[in-house]
Amino acid sequence: MNQVQRVQSLRAAVQAARNDKKTIGFVPTMGNLHEGHLELVRTAKRRAEFVVVSIFVNPTQFGKNEDLGNYPSTPEEDARRLAELGADLLFLPKHETMYPGSLDEQTVVYVPKIGDLYCGKDRPEHFYGVTTVVSRLFNMVQPDIAVFGNKDYQQIAIIRRMVEDLAYPIQVVGVDTVRNDDGLALSSRNGYLDAKQLKAAPNLQKRLSEMADVLKQKPAVISKSALKLLEDEAKDDLKRKGFKPQYITVCRQSDLKPAKKGDQELVILAAAQLGKARLIDNLEVFLGES
Repeated sequence: MNQVQRVQSLRAAVQAARNDKKTIGFVPTMGNLHEGHLELVRTAKRRAEFVVVSIFVNPTQFGKNEDLGNYPSTPEEDARRLAELGADLLFLPKHETMYPGSLDEQTVVYVPKIGDLYCGKDRPEHFYGVTTVVSRLFNMVQPDIAVFGNKDYQQIAIIRRMVEDLAYPIQVVGVDTVRNDDGLALSSRNGYLDAKQLKAAPNLQKRLSEMADVLKQKPAVISKSALKLLEDEAKDDLKRKGFKPQYITVCRQSDLKPAKKGDQELVILAAAQLGKARLIDNLEVFLGES
């Protein structure tokens, strides 16, 4: 596996693969790779013949008092694991490559409406940073396929909208969330949890599953007031278990707007603080299934 830092070297390697009639797959990451990231790479390997993985801890998606300075970094281990999986190219851009000027003077890519909801409401800087850095990486790599995890459900919805609106010739592929045996979604931030919190953390997914059961058993519950009650009960339950819920919302999968009666394809989105870790999770719900 080759490793490059410069865009010129990246593009030369990608062009050589294109000259060999290979499709280009791309997996953008912030490093500290876990099994969830590796599953994205495996998916890219199945979908494309030349796979590029990037590692860049993007400062513009961190808000004030967030964990940029403490974000875990394991570059040597990451490179080893990627090489074992058969990734073809590791792109390790420096800060000045991604942001050549002052951060407050950089062009920003902003996806309105859907980017203002949920995580965007609680962390207004976050999705500006995500879409800006992903847009830049897409322009640098110019992949045919880009692979993201469905754990960040709102993020992948926003990236799909950006790709459509900006006419990127890129297929965005989502990969199911990889979980521990107890149901906890894998995340680099799980390392912030102590032993007691790790034991409590799976309750987030458990509560979403209980909400999904209610929705499937009683589709008539989908009214504004009934959904609010369901969401509030979930928040109260999680508070009793040590969480500080930021939101738990039943939405339509298509546009992430609040669910209404008659909607069939739903997703429950959740974010909650547990100790030093901000955990996000989601669960798709399909009504009308036999």
